[in-house]
Amino acid sequence: MSTTQETTAQGSARDREIVEAKVIVSCPGRNFVTLKITTRSGVHGLGDATLNGRELAVAAYLQEHVAPNLIGRDAGQIEDIWQFLYRGAYWRRGPVTMSAIAAVDVALWDILGKMAGMPIYQLLGGRSREGALVYGHANGRDIAEASDAVGRFIEQGFLAVRAQCGVPGIKKAYGVSNAKGYEPAESELPLETTWNTPRYLGVVPKLFEQLRADHGADVELLHDAHHRLTPIEAARLAKSLEPYRLFWLEDATPAEDQKAFELIRQHSVTALAVGEVFNSIWDCKHLIENQLIDYIRTTIVHGGGITHLRRLADFAGLHGVRTGFHGATDLSPVTMGAALHFDTWVPNFGIQEYMFHTDETDAVFPHDYVLRNGRLHVGDTPGHGVTIDEKLAAKYPYQPKQLPIARLEDGAMWNW
Repeated sequence: MSTTQETTAQGSARDREIVEAKVIVSCPGRNFVTLKITTRSGVHGLGDATLNGRELAVAAYLQEHVAPNLIGRDAGQIEDIWQFLYRGAYWRRGPVTMSAIAAVDVALWDILGKMAGMPIYQLLGGRSREGALVYGHANGRDIAEASDAVGRFIEQGFLAVRAQCGVPGIKKAYGVSNAKGYEPAESELPLETTWNTPRYLGVVPKLFEQLRADHGADVELLHDAHHRLTPIEAARLAKSLEPYRLFWLEDATPAEDQKAFELIRQHSVTALAVGEVFNSIWDCKHLIENQLIDYIRTTIVHGGGITHLRRLADFAGLHGVRTGFHGATDLSPVTMGAALHFDTWVPNFGIQEYMFHTDETDAVFPHDYVLRNGRLHVGDTPGHGVTIDEKLAAKYPYQPKQLPIARLEDGAMWNW
């Protein structure tokens, strides 16, 4: 190879100069915000900036405040750009800021991988595993229907399944849908739902008793309480689920109250997972260093990207906490691709959430990861292995949608 070819392959500082940062908003089945960063040499990288129900807030933050600061910078200076966007913004953290930073960070890792001719997992340090264990979402209007749904996931080869079922007397319980896929953001203004905790606490242990009876002890079972419980209610549920050996109980109580998990730990040995709404290592510092959780769920797109999540994962590993990234369909395949490279590398991996995107989404975002025998496998495409068909994306304009809210039966606001 000639010297000129080597320079082009490795990327000189001029080759890496950022000349464009383009925000793409599209709705191929649901809304996504994608950042495309292009260098002078023509190499581009993609980052996901989707924040369900608040997509345009992040798009504006990127377009108006972040993108102008990227032009002319060296795309290879990933750490410095991350610090610039985090420390340089006086108003730090929060989901909008950190989702925007994540989009930049992932796009830069994608560029670096393409210029190096290597997949991101190799840049991080290579494989720790061949495939990432994933769990699917099974739900039903009642226990029998939910159990049937779990069985279908097992038949598809899933080794782990999250199970949710309807709550008697509640018209629209969290995680339950009659549609092919569960998408909670379904209306332009928030759908108002009703919640009853005592009925929920009565049905969930019965659900998992039936699931173990129907499907045995080998399948890993998970459940999401979705922040609905007070600490003592969460402790009661966790204790009642002990006989059924859950892989984890997720978001048992509102996640911002880190000390609340001390009470749950005092009463139960059910494994706990939390953090999909966290945006930084500070949101989970007490939880991790006091070993109050078993899995940290913070996702790459809402947690500041690969650069920040790598620090969080290393901190968690010091305290015996494993990763379990959020992976619902409100994150685009760009985030899934980046997450799977991270999952492939990170030593303290636990599990990866996985929901099937629509056919329209998969067409807009071609990707090289594949599901096989209950695990997702990344390809060896340089970068994160996900691209975007911009012409096709343009055919799906943004559609205003917001997440639901929940009220108690007396009308008081509750946690959705």
